[in-house]
Amino acid sequence: MQLSSVQQRWGAIAAFQALVSVAAGAFGAHGLKQVVAEQSLAWWHTASQYMMYHSLGGILAVVLITVSARFLWSVKLFTLGNLLFSGSLFVMTLTDISVLGAITPVGGVLYLSGWLVLLIGFLKPHKNVVN
Repeated sequence: MQLSSVQQRWGAIAAFQALVSVAAGAFGAHGLKQVVAEQSLAWWHTASQYMMYHSLGGILAVVLITVSARFLWSVKLFTLGNLLFSGSLFVMTLTDISVLGAITPVGGVLYLSGWLVLLIGFLKPHKNVVN
């Protein structure tokens, strides 16, 4: 399968986010364990997990762009969701600025939107697909 330049770019972005997720998870398990409070460590763990889930969802969406360009929206929404959801939790953990928790649900809504776009993409027929 030949990837378009759009697929290459967004695939690389999603794969990079997965890499960051693994690195962040390892840092949380080994580097932060003795430094931050238990609640903050739980935020870090949640951020790492959700970043991975949605990075993998983004990779799936990138592959599905060959079926329909509408799947591009999913990877964009997952990426922005990772930035706002996981990013706000990472920063909250490191800084104890709890007001950033107000941003976290916005990222969650973006995650949900990305999955909704995938759902709709699977349910709507595609003209360029052979049955």
